[in-house]
Amino acid sequence: MLTETLIIGGGLSGLALAAQLAVQGRDFLLVEARDRLGGRILTQQEGTAHFDLGPTWFWPGQPRIAALIHRLGLSRFDQFDQGELIFEDELGRVHRGRGYASMQGSWRLEGGLGALISALEKEIPGQRLRVSTRIQTLTRTATGIKATSEDGVSLLARRGVLALPPRIAAKLSFSPTLPNATLTALEETVTWMASQAKAVAVYDRPFWREAGLSGDAMSRYGPMVEIHDASPATGGPYALFGFIGVVPQARSDQQILRQQIQAQLIRLFGSEAGKPRELYLKDWAYDRFTATELDTQVSHAHPQYGLHRALDGLWGGDLILAGTEVAPQFGGYLEGALEASELALARLDISIER
Repeated sequence: MLTETLIIGGGLSGLALAAQLAVQGRDFLLVEARDRLGGRILTQQEGTAHFDLGPTWFWPGQPRIAALIHRLGLSRFDQFDQGELIFEDELGRVHRGRGYASMQGSWRLEGGLGALISALEKEIPGQRLRVSTRIQTLTRTATGIKATSEDGVSLLARRGVLALPPRIAAKLSFSPTLPNATLTALEETVTWMASQAKAVAVYDRPFWREAGLSGDAMSRYGPMVEIHDASPATGGPYALFGFIGVVPQARSDQQILRQQIQAQLIRLFGSEAGKPRELYLKDWAYDRFTATELDTQVSHAHPQYGLHRALDGLWGGDLILAGTEVAPQFGGYLEGALEASELALARLDISIER
């Protein structure tokens, strides 16, 4: 199959780029290794509610995602922030009255961020999307790029866009081989969220709200280090979600981890918290399309992101990176995925002009 632009990666960045190319009537094909679109955006539906197992929030001062949500006719709502915060010290002792909700001012999307992915998918012609297509090899040819999938299918394109975490891109086989400085830059770019794991406990009642609690908790005891209300804008079912602070190597046994999570929920919110109707876990460190072995090294600070000079102008400008990690201003955030998509589109235009 021959196409003008091959986009590898169907997360927010790749989908946003594909939607823009579709609006402009340009020729492209987007391929995604997973059997679903969205990448690190993953939303679980429970009844009429939607719970995000990946990114959850966006904020004022992020114009691209605000504009996209408005254009797609979606609705945002304020993160619930009424009530007291709970603090759990290093001995597992629980303290109330240590402040109020820490995520005040952040926004969430009605229907979860999966609604954003579904809306973007509808803007892209079905014949220009392929899931369950894992690209293994990229070869530079006299006329562009040949991509070969795991099952041996070859795709020919004038240019390619890697809408992937750089460390995942580094696992592709390139012919000719990329310069050592480029491969090093790819591998040294920390994958946003890749070392994280998230738990969502779903309940029929928001009993914490009834007790005057916001659902926010901070813990030095764990396994969750930070907890927030994850309930929908209106109605139920309701939920609490937490970021798991145990290092990836120590949380591979999900049965034990579930027991620890439920015990912590009981300590923080009482016996009712120990009996969720559902307890969802998503460990991104063990998602092979998100994380590599390097990503099991937990980063405790926001990485420095942006397009390293060794990653620019690859294969004469015909191979372009577009994951959130290469965004210079909002790297790592949803806004960064859109920023990277915007920059990739500009580079495609430059490539066409040459």
